[in-house]
Amino acid sequence: MKISIVGVGLIGGSIALKLKSKGISDFICGIDNSSNHLDEALKLHIIDAHADLENGIRNADLIILAIPVDAARKLLPKILDIISENQTVMDTGSTKAGIVQAVKNHPKRSRFVAFHPMWGTENSGPKSAVSESFAGKAGVICNKEESSEDALKTVEKIVESLDMHLIYMDAKDHDVHTAYISHISHITSYALANTVLEKEREEETIFQLASSGFSSTVRLAKSHPEMWVPIFRQNKENVLDVLNEHISQLRKFKSALEKENYDYLGELISNANKIRGILDK
Repeated sequence: MKISIVGVGLIGGSIALKLKSKGISDFICGIDNSSNHLDEALKLHIIDAHADLENGIRNADLIILAIPVDAARKLLPKILDIISENQTVMDTGSTKAGIVQAVKNHPKRSRFVAFHPMWGTENSGPKSAVSESFAGKAGVICNKEESSEDALKTVEKIVESLDMHLIYMDAKDHDVHTAYISHISHITSYALANTVLEKEREEETIFQLASSGFSSTVRLAKSHPEMWVPIFRQNKENVLDVLNEHISQLRKFKSALEKENYDYLGELISNANKIRGILDK
């Protein structure tokens, strides 16, 4: 299988490495606006060659879009314009409803499979790519009924080769759930980092006293705005909904402390502890 990956950064690069190790593809072509990323991906043997968009698409059996969701939403219709009825296109975006809607009426809509690998880090670029990144994680395919049977089977094979477990969801439902279990985590991390930077002016103190708990909590704050502003924009309504609930929960903690109601504070913490039973299954 010949594969072209649009965007050879963290996600695209990690997919390429894994598919190469599994022998799924004998040739992977990289397409990227950054010539530095392409050169780096070649040196790291993530890709075998690079090409411009049109040539890279025309010569591939499978095209994988691994770019920010705003860019993917704009580019996908153009890619579908170019491909034949024998080619398949998949994306890796963290929001799905917008991109599905963008090609809803495209004559080659059935050649596209909407996919989201539930994995990512705060790092970026080809150097951050890791072959085993996706193992054991959820791979979500959305609105599968809108994709042709052979295109769906191709993407299912890719997801299984990444050692992910498949989940099928409606695109709108996906965006609601990811707002609650992914997107709010990033906003919280950004807000906490800004709080610390605002109140703690001495960088050396932050460095010396920061515990592993703090570091893990603000780890996501190192994620780039180029990736996350488009995600928040695409999933605005769901993110606002979860953000309002999060603010409500923070107010409960604030009120308990202000009123010295430590029994209620304990109840809030005990209720939060229930998440352990879910995540530790």
